[in-house]
Amino acid sequence: MTIMKRNIYIVATCISIFSAMIVSAQSPSQLFKAAGSPVNPAVVISWNRYNDHAGITEICKKIAKAYPDLAKLESIGKSYKGRDIWCLTVTDFKKGNADKKPAMYIDGNIHSNEIQGAEFSLYAAWYLTESFKDTRFVQELLADKVFYIVPTINPDGRDSYFHEPNTGSSPRSGVIPIDNDRDGLVDEDGYDDLDGDKQILMMRRRNPNGRYRIDPVEPRRLIQVGPDEKGEYELLGLEGKDNDGDGIVNEDGYTFEYDPNRDWGWGWQPNYIQNGAYKYPFSLPENRAVQEFVMKHPNIAAAQSYHNAGGMILRGPGDPNDLQTYNPQDLQVYDVIGKKGEELIPGYKYLVVYKDLYSAYGGELDWFYGGRGIYTFSNELWTPYLFYNKEATRDPQDNTSFTFDRYTLFRDAFVDWHEYDHPEYGKIEIGGFKKNFGRAHPGFLLEGDAHRNMSFTIYHGYHTPKLSVDTIMEKDLGDGLKQVTAVISNTRLMPTHSSQDLKFKIERPDYITLTGGKVMAGMVVDNADLNITTEQRTDPATVAVRNIPGLGTVTVRWIVQGGGKLKVQVDSRKGGVASRER
Repeated sequence: MTIMKRNIYIVATCISIFSAMIVSAQSPSQLFKAAGSPVNPAVVISWNRYNDHAGITEICKKIAKAYPDLAKLESIGKSYKGRDIWCLTVTDFKKGNADKKPAMYIDGNIHSNEIQGAEFSLYAAWYLTESFKDTRFVQELLADKVFYIVPTINPDGRDSYFHEPNTGSSPRSGVIPIDNDRDGLVDEDGYDDLDGDKQILMMRRRNPNGRYRIDPVEPRRLIQVGPDEKGEYELLGLEGKDNDGDGIVNEDGYTFEYDPNRDWGWGWQPNYIQNGAYKYPFSLPENRAVQEFVMKHPNIAAAQSYHNAGGMILRGPGDPNDLQTYNPQDLQVYDVIGKKGEELIPGYKYLVVYKDLYSAYGGELDWFYGGRGIYTFSNELWTPYLFYNKEATRDPQDNTSFTFDRYTLFRDAFVDWHEYDHPEYGKIEIGGFKKNFGRAHPGFLLEGDAHRNMSFTIYHGYHTPKLSVDTIMEKDLGDGLKQVTAVISNTRLMPTHSSQDLKFKIERPDYITLTGGKVMAGMVVDNADLNITTEQRTDPATVAVRNIPGLGTVTVRWIVQGGGKLKVQVDSRKGGVASRER
């Protein structure tokens, strides 16, 4: 053996031994479980980074493969560019029919740049499947409930945001090309990545009469001078140049973008009223795919859409003229869940869109509730409160952002100012915060906030209806007749029909059926003490009940001829099924 071959052999052997040591160091016997976290997950995922559509696809497939009795993967439609819109259905498939269980729908990333919604959605799927084995609460939850989890409903926009030059705030839409300045050319004068670093940063130029000077405490930051002071710099805006020769820089970048969260069929308004609206409600293929999925799954009783940013737990309405939709009975449910969210997610506030933010027409939030009667929240993920666990401004240019970047991110979030010869402006400087800072979580804060938001969403899903047949009572009426009375209880906050559902008769009534004898009459007991009832004259064996209230009961009664083993069955679209024999 030559000296070179022997050295190669020795190196290879060392690598093999070292690799074996790494593998053995991860054996289950050497791990100590941290409370609330899977100790030895079958699907190993680092929750301190973001995944493009291919990465999301891989994670979804791994979860479904590792847990075939808990997770099923399907594509609910295609994006504008043909990417799959993935949905993970998570439940205990060995316990009951998934289509009959009360459902919680979760999605994220409707806006291209609001990226962490996909990771937060995926985290919920991962946590539920990985924790099932040794967490009784999760076992009981998935026996009763089903979760439909759609990590991103804008996969084209997500990949464009990741892989193309962008700012932290662009793009918000997908990638359908639009001629914003109506000169016959599409996106010909958009933002330009002048220095080729995949970031769209700020441009500045030295100017003794400018309105800005360097902050002496933080040299990377510009601060505005007073009215009697002379500055050092002028700001020229975001990176870009005049591509179409009309003398204007960046006028066709994002002057108009369609907004996929203004495309939904409740309170929709055209673009001249609601900026960002596209052609007509559900004109975007991604939103239409979600709408069709929801229509096919009437068991969805609750929903969560993840956005960014600001640390908010939002409910509708977005339309200030739509206040009558959110009535007092449903607001009681919203308020209990929303205020619990403030406890579970430090720094987040429970707010109302139109009142605390702005007017918004045609939003997903309002369609889910207004159009389908589904209790829905939209969490605006990330808040600067998480910088130092105290209130902070959202302005990414303030000193808190710079100090956080300096001392905790070690200047990784900022591109230092550097010179560039601009074709229109001459010698300029380019620099600023990267697109992954300001709206998106820094890596080390991502998993913690994902877990807290998931806990809120699980609390929301937990309080979808849970029905049971509490009691079955018999009373002999003579002449071969008997009276059978059943009490049906709902032990969770949500009724089987929201008030909005009842108002527009969105979903069918709940059916309560008696078998085991010839049913002569069926009725709802309106007042048991006064024996006030409302008889159902057709199909008396199956009594149709308008609603089973949250944390409440309904009582039904039948007059039965003959004997036999009695069985009461409940079938509710949003409340699931339950039965009891006597």
